[in-house]
Amino acid sequence: MVDHGSGRVALVTGGSRGIGAEIARRLAGEGFALTVAARQQAGVTTAVEQLRAEFGVEVHGVAANMASADDVARLAVEHSEHFDRLDLLVLGAGMGTDERIADLRPKAYDLQLAVNLKAPVLLVRELLPLLRATAEANPATGARVVALASITGVAGEAGLSVYGASKAALISFCETLSLEESAGGVSATALAPGYVDTDMTEHLRDRLDRDAMLTVGDVAELVLSLTRLSAAAVVPSIVVTRAGPQLWRA
Repeated sequence: MVDHGSGRVALVTGGSRGIGAEIARRLAGEGFALTVAARQQAGVTTAVEQLRAEFGVEVHGVAANMASADDVARLAVEHSEHFDRLDLLVLGAGMGTDERIADLRPKAYDLQLAVNLKAPVLLVRELLPLLRATAEANPATGARVVALASITGVAGEAGLSVYGASKAALISFCETLSLEESAGGVSATALAPGYVDTDMTEHLRDRLDRDAMLTVGDVAELVLSLTRLSAAAVVPSIVVTRAGPQLWRA
């Protein structure tokens, strides 16, 4: 087990690219030690090397497929064996398929529910003892779970029915987690942004300019702000919409 002193520790899933990578980078800049998880080993290795080189913090990398319950359990074990605390769990891994309801494929449905909902629920369950212990040892700040949901979990978007449904369920799960655990210092926040400029939204470039999207920095900044709150402050969800005449839109 690594001795990281009194510094805070975070685990970020989906941490090798996009929003998750930027969150990991911002946290490292704040002095957090990190476990970074992603599906591909090459991406994990690159992310770990870059974070260590740029910020000099302890970073543990784990290649794990969030569609696999066994991998989710292994990730929890590896983090707990490497670090003795968990101040922040960032549920950043996610996937979506743009298809109309009439064209839904069972395989795509199953994969989205597995990655976007089942994996976060199982990971929280496995890491809850460590979150509780960290909160008990640090009552002023507690411990937090931040889940990357989506504005489609708040207001429907054509073509994203299953994706939006999985994110709506994730928002509800975060609320229930806070209801059950916040008295002990563990709370959860679901971040629900509109379209963010990442590789996941490249397919939208023919109808939506990059400068019309949110940035990964916008989302990462909100995560950092949550880490600066006291344990007394519970934030169930944060919705971030894009600029324009229509408020509730992806």
